[in-house]
Amino acid sequence: ERNVGMNFILWLIIGGILGWIASLIMHTDAQQGIFLNIVVGIIGAMVAGFLLTPLFGIGTINQNNLSLPALFVSLLGSIILLAIVNLFRRGAVR
Repeated sequence: ERNVGMNFILWLIIGGILGWIASLIMHTDAQQGIFLNIVVGIIGAMVAGFLLTPLFGIGTINQNNLSLPALFVSLLGSIILLAIVNLFRRGAVR
């Protein structure tokens, strides 16, 4: 049971880091705090699970996979998520 809690904390931390890196790449870092970074990282990994895992055959951090390819796929998912959010934000502004 202790392992599950540790994995959950690790998942949140890694999700936060991936969300932060994605926000730096997409220039949205100033608009989001640590909580949003975690959300972006985790939901981004979900997006990657739907879109990228079937293409590349690589799991994401949401599937308890902490390998480099999984981190990369999860990061790509976070970038895709931010790109989609940015499109909607731009649409709402105009």
